[in-house]
Amino acid sequence: MEQDDMREYKLGILYTTIAYIAWGILPLYWKLIDYVPAFEILAHRIIWSLVFVLLVILVSRKGKQFIKSLKEIVKNKLKLIGIVGSSILITINWATYIWAVNTDHIIDASLGYYINPLVSVLLGIIVLKERILFWQGISFVLAGIGVLILTIQYGSFPWVAITLALSFGFYGLTKKLAKLDSLIGLAMETMVVAPIALIYLATLYKGGADSFLGATIDVQLLLMGAGVVTALPLLWFAAGANRIPLSVVGILQYIAPTISLLLGVFLYHEHFTKVHLVTFVFIWTALIIYSFSKSRFLTSLQPKFVKNKSLGV
Repeated sequence: MEQDDMREYKLGILYTTIAYIAWGILPLYWKLIDYVPAFEILAHRIIWSLVFVLLVILVSRKGKQFIKSLKEIVKNKLKLIGIVGSSILITINWATYIWAVNTDHIIDASLGYYINPLVSVLLGIIVLKERILFWQGISFVLAGIGVLILTIQYGSFPWVAITLALSFGFYGLTKKLAKLDSLIGLAMETMVVAPIALIYLATLYKGGADSFLGATIDVQLLLMGAGVVTALPLLWFAAGANRIPLSVVGILQYIAPTISLLLGVFLYHEHFTKVHLVTFVFIWTALIIYSFSKSRFLTSLQPKFVKNKSLGV
């Protein structure tokens, strides 16, 4: 690897790692305003994300690109449906995550983001007709067993984890189909749901339940900052992911849920039971197998009856 390529690679690792660390410690931010209702935080996150991203677009001189993309999407029904769909999905994801953090379900949230990579691959297989390796199939089975154990032991479906995994998995799929710049994509997604967020906040204000206008400056800044903490990691991730292989991104993505899990257990003292441990062991094992599914070692351990290198769906 040449010196310039090595520099770009290291820069890519740095940006991507910072992005995942930022996502991992995000619960610390939401906990600062956990007395504000989750849906009100969500509304501010949507509005201030749009404001911040539009400012970044103007500063980075991507205004023409943004307008061009907007015109293309209006003319292309498939892309328009994709943007609306991704807007709904990311809103569901944000709402669930904020609610989970501020109601002491950080462990469940981290489980969701551990499951997410497997969901994304599964959607790729089912929707995009991608092919699956033998050991990747084994990883899906192990992850499924882990979730099943948690469901049976607690007698209730782990909806927080599954909602986060599915919403972000489908969100990634719609983004892949729309093929938009991450910054411009976020601007358009927030534009779709911003009117609803504004109506919701106006209704709260009219009913005297608003937490922003009558709040102290620090609370107002924290709610406005929700847009910054949403957009910045995305910008770092985009800068990093473009410089390194997808396989490296795949390994680094486990940084975020690991940090969140540690915060939930050791800082916020959420109840981490033996059942949680068993479930996480299954999920972690599945992720390790999936990460190394293309390695020579695992390929050599593949059963003889598996003739093809990958399995179709």
